[in-house]
Amino acid sequence: MRGDADILQWNRRGCGSVTRIQQVLFELESDYQGHAYHVTGNALFNAIARRVDARTRKQLHVSHGVFVPGEYAEYPAAHSEVGYAGVLGKSLPPVENYADLFLYRDAAQRWLLDSRPRDAHNVHDVTRHGDRLAFAPTCWFGRPENVRNSKRSVQWFVQCYLHAGRDDDVLPLDKDVLDRLRVGAARNYGLGELSLKGTQLVELDELDYSRVEDTALNLELVSPFVLSSEYPGADGQDVPWWWGTDSELRRRETRLVNGEEVHALETVDHGQVVKFTGSDGDAVRTAKNGVLRVGTHAKYGFGEFRLRPAERDRVPERALGVGGEV
Repeated sequence: MRGDADILQWNRRGCGSVTRIQQVLFELESDYQGHAYHVTGNALFNAIARRVDARTRKQLHVSHGVFVPGEYAEYPAAHSEVGYAGVLGKSLPPVENYADLFLYRDAAQRWLLDSRPRDAHNVHDVTRHGDRLAFAPTCWFGRPENVRNSKRSVQWFVQCYLHAGRDDDVLPLDKDVLDRLRVGAARNYGLGELSLKGTQLVELDELDYSRVEDTALNLELVSPFVLSSEYPGADGQDVPWWWGTDSELRRRETRLVNGEEVHALETVDHGQVVKFTGSDGDAVRTAKNGVLRVGTHAKYGFGEFRLRPAERDRVPERALGVGGEV
């Protein structure tokens, strides 16, 4: 069994000297054919890589892009801002503490007002293109008969972030590089277009991590963690020993597409919550490492996790316990 020194090894391997990330928010402009839960970091990386030089391609790491509805909101308790937030999802709020990084990357969508249809915002309207289905850039909701309009629309956005390995000078990428990307299938037919809505730099070392210090913690997997890969030269990984769970973790097979080649990946599925059983004194370092991701294919968005205080900031009706989903 590995000790606390192994966590430091993961941290050094994942973080290096990197302290800066570039948050990016896109608006989905056209129907999208792809993964229902997210736009993979691999898809976003390939879209960006065509527009940058060799140095940037080598250093660039891209997170999975999370779908976000533009909706009326209230900042959750863990956020550095408090109270009513107006419409969130259409812009990037300031980031001052560790929890702020995950405002839009939280599957429970704690920021939605209680009056918003939370469960409905976890699905997309489906459109048909011949015999193939796609996800619409806008979802529509019916309204009561006594109001002026019978329907209202909510636009979908995609939030991701970039970091640059050991070369912080690569960031920020220019707005022209990030605007009008295309991701997913049928891109040559106009599908999967993303327009740039906003971008900002965040220095990880300057954030407040007090909520994850000196307390019992859970670890929530934000993107799938790769156990094995058919990609040539990729290393296999065990479930880290510092993920404490008494039950079998849910696994899923997914794919990594490289040009015309398709490589199967076996992953621990995202959204699961386990106990963090590492050293309390190393929680801040591990939290930063989770942002920069760990394991095989971390460059393409896999292996992102966050730490949460074990007894706080849960959605009660969705708190299924350790090993479940939030």
